[in-house]
Amino acid sequence: MSERPLVQMSNLVKEFPVTGGIFQRQIATVNAVAGVDLSINRGETVGLVGESGCGKSTLGRMLVRLLEPTSGTIVFDGEDITHIKGKKLKPFRRRAQIIFQDPYSSLDPRTQVGNSIAEGLKLHGVSNSDERQERVTKMLELVGLEGHHAGRFPHEFSGGQRQRIGLARALVLEPDFVVADEPVSALDVSVQAQVLNLLKELQSELNLTLLFVAHNLAVVEHISDRVAVMYLGRIAEITDRESLYRNPLHPYTEALLSAIPIPDPDRPRNRTILQGEVPSPIDPPSGCFFHPRCPIAVKGLCDVEVPSLQQSETSADHLASCHVRTGSYKHQDSSK
Repeated sequence: MSERPLVQMSNLVKEFPVTGGIFQRQIATVNAVAGVDLSINRGETVGLVGESGCGKSTLGRMLVRLLEPTSGTIVFDGEDITHIKGKKLKPFRRRAQIIFQDPYSSLDPRTQVGNSIAEGLKLHGVSNSDERQERVTKMLELVGLEGHHAGRFPHEFSGGQRQRIGLARALVLEPDFVVADEPVSALDVSVQAQVLNLLKELQSELNLTLLFVAHNLAVVEHISDRVAVMYLGRIAEITDRESLYRNPLHPYTEALLSAIPIPDPDRPRNRTILQGEVPSPIDPPSGCFFHPRCPIAVKGLCDVEVPSLQQSETSADHLASCHVRTGSYKHQDSSK
């Protein structure tokens, strides 16, 4: 791996205005992403997990510049691309692509899939139609389809096949970085495994760098090198895959891991049931965003001070934003 991260985010923030009234004035702000620091190394897969509405997809779309950050910086391969626009953004577009969540709505139903895949090639200067057709055919075969499928329309394919077409469309430009925004959540379990295995094979063959967004921690464990857990717009914990699943630090991560189904009805398990609902990003709690639902929150600390990502005592690469588990406060937890 390169010493310099391919993608580096620093204090990345995205806010959406909420308007109301006759004149549609701004009356509130949705804090979708609330100051994220994260790096992704070349050739690495980072899994990004969390509940719905925690800002995962928003973060991914900012990284490929489909959304404009409110503040913070995005550095791609040593270049600050946070606010570049127009023609200056075009070279980056070729190097960074996204696989959308819904394999049904992400394809134009009136356009043959070959033309959908070739559209990016045409926009980025591959003007020879024979060359475009050749690359489209090669990419369709690479994702497990046939070259003649290029002449078909999206409704003629199953969900798994459509997601393969989405993969082909994202990879035809041979990008360095791909955001996979929950690419298997709309698919059957058997098809999920096929698409995940295909994605791993393509990553190895094409030397891709991936941000894999998902709800399912079991899926993330299968494909990721490192895992970042997100809660209400902030990173709660990040470490390598083995450390996260073996020794989670943040109480939110523990709760997510305890919800993973175990394929053995006789095996005992300890579920961590979180109390209450996810707070609104329009009016997030003070201090640690997780403290209203946290079983180990300390009054006067967790509800007042915002925790920063800090190293664990066992590993410099295992970071968590928890006063109790990594901060100066030493919590006497009888269960530990």
